[in-house]
Amino acid sequence: MSALALSVLLSLVSALGYAGGAIVQERVAVTSPGSAYLPLRRPGWWGALALNGLGGLLHVVALAYGPLSIVQPLGALTIVFALPLAALCVGRRAGATAWRGAVMATVGLAGLLSLVGSSEDHALDAAQRLAAAIVTGGAVVGLICASRAAHRHPAVRSVLLATAAGTAFGMSSVFTKSVTVGWDGDLDSSGTLFSLALIAVFSVAGVLLSQASYGGGGLTAPLATLTVVNPVLAAVVGILMFGETFRYGTTGTLLALGCGVLAAGGLIMLTTERMEETPAPEPSPPVGAQITGAVLSSVPRQRVDGEDVRGPAHADGPLTEQGAEPVPGELLDPAAAAPGDADGPVPPGERAPAAPYTRRTIPHRRRPRVRS
Repeated sequence: MSALALSVLLSLVSALGYAGGAIVQERVAVTSPGSAYLPLRRPGWWGALALNGLGGLLHVVALAYGPLSIVQPLGALTIVFALPLAALCVGRRAGATAWRGAVMATVGLAGLLSLVGSSEDHALDAAQRLAAAIVTGGAVVGLICASRAAHRHPAVRSVLLATAAGTAFGMSSVFTKSVTVGWDGDLDSSGTLFSLALIAVFSVAGVLLSQASYGGGGLTAPLATLTVVNPVLAAVVGILMFGETFRYGTTGTLLALGCGVLAAGGLIMLTTERMEETPAPEPSPPVGAQITGAVLSSVPRQRVDGEDVRGPAHADGPLTEQGAEPVPGELLDPAAAAPGDADGPVPPGERAPAAPYTRRTIPHRRRPRVRS
């Protein structure tokens, strides 16, 4: 097997590993909503970390055997692999809109990465490391705050957290490249230790944020966002700090912009589809109705001769007899004053006389004394 074929094979297996890890992360987020960021007690989460680590290791090995222009675009196939794997493993079928959005995002990302040219590798100096750390940290914190403000919209919150995770992972890759290029075997230098500390911080932040992004946001939208933001940010930093450019001059730049728009359109389609799938919350009754229902439910039920005398009609006001208020301890009993059979049946066409209400005292109740 040639080196090029081996790099392609490793890239495909790496994308499968990333897709499997994302599916497991999404299932862990659904089944353990109380541990959004760090579900340490779930074995599936550790399995997802192992799959993501395997995908990253295979990606690095593929870069060692093949060119960057082929290995990087193949990594964008993670989204396409995740949809059939989710349908096969967990029974989650994606609709036509999700497939179109995933294909658009994958094609746009692959085209963008294939147009980025290469340049001589060089490490970041102290000022560049500090500036990159401050800007990246501020962007991640801002995205986290925005996601907390959008807690009523799970799809938007998920995309914001995935963007923050992709930003952290992208800068971790940039600092990793800077350390590997400028490392001379000495770990005592302050620049190397600072870069290693930033790699650890951004990697941990990316893991936590990526896990939280799957809570309520489904699978495709956060995975596509994370897959697109990570390499795009690394490419932008490479262009701004490492002197990389787009191939084919102005034509390549315009094509890269078109690919970026295509990838963004795919992400928007995935996000809007998830928003349509999210059920709207049921409208709650007015506050007055809630209070009235609570008060009525707390009133004890009174029974007279085995019959319930409290009904909906009594909730509007007290039952009176000829405009007078009933005496406490007494109830109006219409059955007690029902007409007897002495008068005989009512002839057809005539109206039966209304039965007057009589007072009936409930036993074991004291009658209050009224003082003038």
